[in-house]
Amino acid sequence: MASSLILLTITFTFIILSSPVTNCATSAKTATHPIPPFKSIYAFGDSYTDTGNTNSTTGPNAYLYASRSPYGQTFFHHPTNRYSDGRLVIDFLAQQLSLPFLPPYLSKTADKSHGVNFAVAGSTAIIYSFFVKNNLTLNRTPQSLQTQLVWFNEFLETKGCKNSITTPKECKAVFDNALIWLGEIGANDYAYTLGSSVSGTTIQKLAIGSVTRFLEAILNKGVKYLVVQGLPPTGCLTLTMYLAAENDRDTLGCVASSNKQSYAHNTILQAKLNDFRKKFPNAVIVYADYWNAYASVVKNPEKYGIKELFKACCGSKSGLYNFDLFNTCGSPLATSCSNPSQYINWDGVHLTEGMYKAVAELLLEGKFSNPPFEYLLSSKRRSG
Repeated sequence: MASSLILLTITFTFIILSSPVTNCATSAKTATHPIPPFKSIYAFGDSYTDTGNTNSTTGPNAYLYASRSPYGQTFFHHPTNRYSDGRLVIDFLAQQLSLPFLPPYLSKTADKSHGVNFAVAGSTAIIYSFFVKNNLTLNRTPQSLQTQLVWFNEFLETKGCKNSITTPKECKAVFDNALIWLGEIGANDYAYTLGSSVSGTTIQKLAIGSVTRFLEAILNKGVKYLVVQGLPPTGCLTLTMYLAAENDRDTLGCVASSNKQSYAHNTILQAKLNDFRKKFPNAVIVYADYWNAYASVVKNPEKYGIKELFKACCGSKSGLYNFDLFNTCGSPLATSCSNPSQYINWDGVHLTEGMYKAVAELLLEGKFSNPPFEYLLSSKRRSG
């Protein structure tokens, strides 16, 4: 029973939450782009992108303390329901574009004039009914990428946009000055089926199919500027290291089988994006290579001031990784390190602000996006 619980609990690996009350209106301006190239951002994905559509009472079971200290200590100086000590990649993107942090869609009071975040922590690419059918429903996040598309359609209808054929003027008004950001999605699909009879090959096919249909749907509405993140190297997360056999390691020192799985997923995803570039030549479609950006930090940690690659900053002091599945960050028996910026892993399954900042810089300013993010910005500037 205990081993089954551990295997299923890995499903809750990508839960990064934020409060719709405490951060929605926070303005984040930088000198990089004093005149915002975009007027709005619309984001989708799972916990690596969620800014408040779930919280510790509605999210998965493994982490119930996101509303408690020390979460949020580094930047916000109080818990914001993000499963980190500070900001996420999507927050650094907003800063890069001189826009406010994105409010969650489910917030009824937030100012959504500069964009909306539809991402849901624990969300899957595959529709939730698939997991119900296969008796894989211990997670508490029934929303899938399809749910996020439904929400987006509802939001677009308030703008009069249905599709580029029947409402071209209205959709053009939405998308001409909007950046669409699809954060990583699909890692939970693999994790939710760990230890079950559902094969990784099946998940790969269904997850990629779901993402493909989602992208085609939004591109048909007239999306012009789109960034799609790949999966991170899931084998480098503390929880994965904690659970896997010690002989299952790759050259990064991470769990080889998990990293191989996410890398293969990304390879197929990139091929699908190439197809979309041909089908929608007027759209700028960027692949954000989260896997290799993350790996770059692991390979050169000193460049980013990082000293701990695999230990959790916040967690139990027991064991090799400062991690105990039953005493996670924020729980009464957990403790937090004093220098989270020197860690990659925050609470064992989520990353520190320092790591998110490093990855964001590599994706937005470095060589880990294809074409480079600057190409997308230049295209936007040329179009006005």
